[in-house]
Amino acid sequence: MGKRLKNAVRTASAGATAAIIGLSSISAVHAGGHTKGKGAGENYTPTVWIDPDGCEHWVMDDGWEGYMTPHVTRQGIPVCHRGNTCAVMNSDQLFATNSHRLNHAGHQALMNFFRSAGATSYIIAGHTDSRASDEYNMRLSLNRANSVASVAQQAGVRIADVRGYGERMPRASNGTHHGMAQNRRVEIICIR
Repeated sequence: MGKRLKNAVRTASAGATAAIIGLSSISAVHAGGHTKGKGAGENYTPTVWIDPDGCEHWVMDDGWEGYMTPHVTRQGIPVCHRGNTCAVMNSDQLFATNSHRLNHAGHQALMNFFRSAGATSYIIAGHTDSRASDEYNMRLSLNRANSVASVAQQAGVRIADVRGYGERMPRASNGTHHGMAQNRRVEIICIR
């Protein structure tokens, strides 16, 4: 019985060693840049893909099967770039108080913006001041962002994401009327 156990451990160790050697050779191939595909004679070029949130991913694709992993720092933090905020509109100019229905002037301004901005796609984020409950503000900000997204779709542009942040990302202090007015906004991030 002891001999069988030793042989099983030896066999498992050999298999694990082979797997580690195989993985390290694959890692060396990926790190080396260009490699030849098995039998296909194609060059594989690792590239970086940036998702709609601006975060980088390492990508390797040979045409048959792809591989992607997030690009992170040594501390494990994803490498992300701030998106290009191409428009910040005060929601008081677009919506009535406590409403997510666009007024006519706001609808026209958004339609003109989306027709002329020329981005590949857009991320739309709604924000509020802190006067109502967190739950109410989250719902209101998302509903307002969705209203702006519907105008974008009417203009024929692609929407990558719609977000509602409520009062969680203020631009100014909610202690003054001027600060609260700055916090009631819709941000449009252009992806080019």
